[in-house]
Amino acid sequence: MGIEFKKETFRGDYTFSNSPEAMKRFPFPFDKDSYMYAVNMEPHTPVREGSVYYNSFDVDEHYVSEMADRAMVLDEDPLRCQSLPHMELHGWDLLELIMVEKAKDYPDLFQLTRDGDKWHWVNKPLGIDDKFTFMDASTLPYGPMEYITRQTQGDFCVLDQREDNLWMDAGMVTTQADWSLDFDIGMNFFEWHAPVPLAHEKGIFVRALKFLLNIQQGAPARRLNWTMTVNPLLDTSPENYHKWGIQKTTLTPENVGKKQHLRVELQTFFRLPRSNGLVFPIRCYLACLEDITKFPKWGRRLHRVIRDLPEELATYKGFIDNRPMILEYLSQFDDGAETSPGVWPED
Repeated sequence: MGIEFKKETFRGDYTFSNSPEAMKRFPFPFDKDSYMYAVNMEPHTPVREGSVYYNSFDVDEHYVSEMADRAMVLDEDPLRCQSLPHMELHGWDLLELIMVEKAKDYPDLFQLTRDGDKWHWVNKPLGIDDKFTFMDASTLPYGPMEYITRQTQGDFCVLDQREDNLWMDAGMVTTQADWSLDFDIGMNFFEWHAPVPLAHEKGIFVRALKFLLNIQQGAPARRLNWTMTVNPLLDTSPENYHKWGIQKTTLTPENVGKKQHLRVELQTFFRLPRSNGLVFPIRCYLACLEDITKFPKWGRRLHRVIRDLPEELATYKGFIDNRPMILEYLSQFDDGAETSPGVWPED
């Protein structure tokens, strides 16, 4: 793979940045010049070698630093990782899924050897070399879900399927866009999506749940979601709003290009074989406006999307008093030219 892992921070001095190569594979979420909340599901199958859609679990230049940030969050607040008692089998399902897929997709970085229930896992970037007994939690330093998600970018909602619904009964959530696992644990699909504006009235979540309940093993799905974040901060949790909310007031016309970030979530959905649960990985990608507008199509389109957002949706997506400033900045990159369909840049 030849990935060069960066040493960077997502807090404090904010040394995070995207290399030119990372920006070329950034999952820009808008396929046209307008946006309204939608199910927008598609099969999670490989698209464009080297893109974030090519492997089951994307590993990129931010991997080592993101895992260090996760460890810091968990040290400060262990409740960011929770699993109800009946969810341990789901955790083993998830551990197997991630280990098998990473070892297959990144053999130079991850290795898995299995001899019956005796497993040997090697994670070279994090310096992990562990032998354990599959299905015996006493042979791991953490429970199976926590063990493997401490080594995997993105958040993980592990969902139990029962009563024709999905229940958020376990998760590792340290990079979320202003929602709380501790608050949502044990809720069903409609309960934890209750804060989303406009989508309920349009029946979005009824259709989404029907789709998710029918996901089959070996046929994962994906979609993109997005919001806005000031500074490249992974942990925008309600628990820490007092730390990051005030940062919205630090935007100025001079720094908005560097400080305002588009936060994109690659959301995937996998059926788990033993538990019949569903795992919902939410991988967060960040890019500042300055980097996005280096791609003319993206600069034009982002201006038009933000300009035309309904007010309720704009507030939900992270715009309060800063939308005029962001639009003023983006307007200089919108020459009125037509944009081509699809999310890919025109180069």
